[in-house]
Order: sequence, then structure tokens, then C-alpha cells
Amino acid sequence: MTFEWAAWANLAIRWLHLTAGVAWIGSSFYFMWLDSHLKAPAEQREGVAGELWSVHSGGFYHQTKFMVAPAGMPDELHWFKWEAYTTWISGFLLLALIFYVGADVNLIDAHRLALGRWQAIGLGLGTLVAGWLVYDGLCRSPLGQNLRAFGVVWFLALTAAAWGLTRVFSDLGAVMHLGAIIGTVMAANVFLIIIPNQRKVVAQVLAGEAPDPALGKQAKQRSVHNNYMTLPVLFIMVSNHYPMIVSAPLNWLWLAGLGIVGWTIRHFFNLKNAGQLRFDVLALGALAFVTVAVLNETAKPPPPAEVPVPPFADVRMLIDRHCVMCHAATPAHKGVTAPPNGVILDTDAGLTKNAAKVYERAVATHSMPLNNETGMTDAERASLGAWIKAGAKVGA
Repeated sequence: MTFEWAAWANLAIRWLHLTAGVAWIGSSFYFMWLDSHLKAPAEQREGVAGELWSVHSGGFYHQTKFMVAPAGMPDELHWFKWEAYTTWISGFLLLALIFYVGADVNLIDAHRLALGRWQAIGLGLGTLVAGWLVYDGLCRSPLGQNLRAFGVVWFLALTAAAWGLTRVFSDLGAVMHLGAIIGTVMAANVFLIIIPNQRKVVAQVLAGEAPDPALGKQAKQRSVHNNYMTLPVLFIMVSNHYPMIVSAPLNWLWLAGLGIVGWTIRHFFNLKNAGQLRFDVLALGALAFVTVAVLNETAKPPPPAEVPVPPFADVRMLIDRHCVMCHAATPAHKGVTAPPNGVILDTDAGLTKNAAKVYERAVATHSMPLNNETGMTDAERASLGAWIKAGAKVGA
């Protein structure tokens, strides 16, 4: 018996990544909500910015926020950092397992750029570092003091990165590296700015010094940025389920459009939490989503010309030539240890069962074979589509 260690490692890391991400996003959303609901205390106290009473799970809670820091530190102070660190570490491990260990299969697209394995890995890692340096530089520039102007410039920078990545890597590799750039920026904000600044403030208070308000202001700036980047990066995490986005010729543009949707929806809820019910902002997000959907459908390549329904023997040969090296009970393709998404096509029963998925990936979107490694032609796709539309009958 062969132990599928790669598949189990993928499951464990992905599950950890999801769990840590939920915890990180939950705390981020909660503290943004908390900040927007703070009220001036009933009895004015020096250094207190606001307070909030809340009830949850049968208990009452009283939260107090200080303008910079309390006059003295408590014996126990809770930090929110490991949610972010664990999310990034598990995400990077997942990136490495899928796209670096499996670079030849999942990252390199020789039709775009004939990269060597280590060249592709180095380029991928370099984009993460470059993304942080560009972002951090923008934050420290005068532009960083204007949230809207900064947001526009950072959005354009990410869009440019998406365009560049899709010219170098495979579609999925490019999209996931864009998500990794955003995730790296968010985690680095916590690790390099937010937590160190909080530690400096704590040290200043313990030393009896007046804490520097600029430290809290900088940390708040990065926290707000993280809040707005959350929904776009969440979409990228699940985008592999939507080949009409990831594998589209204009995938970089659709990612940009859906990024606007995510930022707009997040802004609506941030305003709502602050007591401003702006349905026009929500409508703008909905309009952006509909616009992406309509333009995406309009930009799709025309459907293949009607062709005669081929005999099943021809379909079987076509599937065996282009698909079963990966989609088999025991894959033969290098680096593939289990049939992707559990789709098995080396049996007639498996082929008919998964005919709709084959149509979506191989006929409608051309996202399979991956990077068209086997050179599947338009004529072959049209023939396969005709057989599936006719009912995908074995022996027909």
C-alpha cells in the first residue's frame, strides 16, 4: 500500500490555514466593529477614548479603549498576533507544497515563459518580497496619509502585479501568487508594524514615559488596510472553483473587478458599523459584480462550431490522451499523487459521471488540460463537447 503523504499534508495544512484565517479575520472584523461602536464614557476619565457595553452568550462585557495606553499596565495583557502568523505560515507551506514542490505541474507554463524549476520558485518568492516593499514604501510616503488616494494607488499596483503574473506563470499559479502577495502584506503589517509598535508603547508605559501616539496611529493605519484587503484575498483563496475567472484570457482584469467588489462591500459594513447606512455604496458593489459578470460572459470565446457527435471510441481515445495521466485512480503524471478533486476518468463510468465537469473545464473554459500541456486542439474540444451535449452515452 502506498501512503499518499502529499494528499494528507495538503489536507492538514489547508485545514490549518482555513481555521487560522477564520480566527484572524474574525478578530479583525470584531475590533473594527468595536472601534466604530465606542461611545464617550458616561463619566469622563482621563485618557479614556470610549467604552462599550455588550452582551453575548449570557454574559455582559464592558470594553474600554484608551486614547494611547493606560497609565499602568495590567499583570496579564492579551495579544492578537498568532492568528495572523499561523495563517501566513500555513498559507506559505500550502503555496510551497502545491506550487514549489509541484512547480513543473502547477506553476510553470512553458507556453508563456520557459522557466526552470528554481527560476520559477525564485521569481515566485521575489514577488512576495517586492509586494511588501512596494506597499510599505507607499505607506511611509505622504500618500499613506490619505486612505482613499493610497487605496487607489495600491489597487493599481496589485492590478499591475496580476497582469504581470499572468504573463509569466500558469493561470492558477499567477492568481494564487497574487493572493500570497496580499496575504504577505497583511501578515507583515502585524509582524513588522502593529505588534512592534504595541510593544514599544507597553515599554514606554512601564518605564513611566509618555507613550508616543504616532506608534498607535501607524499601527491603526495598517490595521485598517488589512481590514479592506480581507475580502479580496478570501475570494482568491476559493477562486480555483471558478475557472471562468481564473482561466479566462482577461483573468487579471476580472480579479481587479472582484477586488473592487470586495473592498466596496467591506466599506459598506465599516460605514454601517459607524452608524452610516449607505445603500449607495452597497449598490456600487453590486453594480461592480454585475459588470464583471456581464463583461466576462461577453468576452468568452465563441462556442465551438457544431460538429457531428463522435463515436464513443473516439471520445475514449481523446480522454485517454489528454486527461487520464492525472485523472485516474493511480495517476501517471509526475507530481500528481491523487486524481485532482477526486475526478476519475480512466473508467467509462467515471467519465459519464463527471461529463459536466469535463465540459466546464475542457470545453467551456479551456482550463484543462492544465496549461494545455498535451496540446488539446479546438477541434478535439468541439468533438468532446458535442458528445457531452448529446448525453455522454457510452457506446454511442
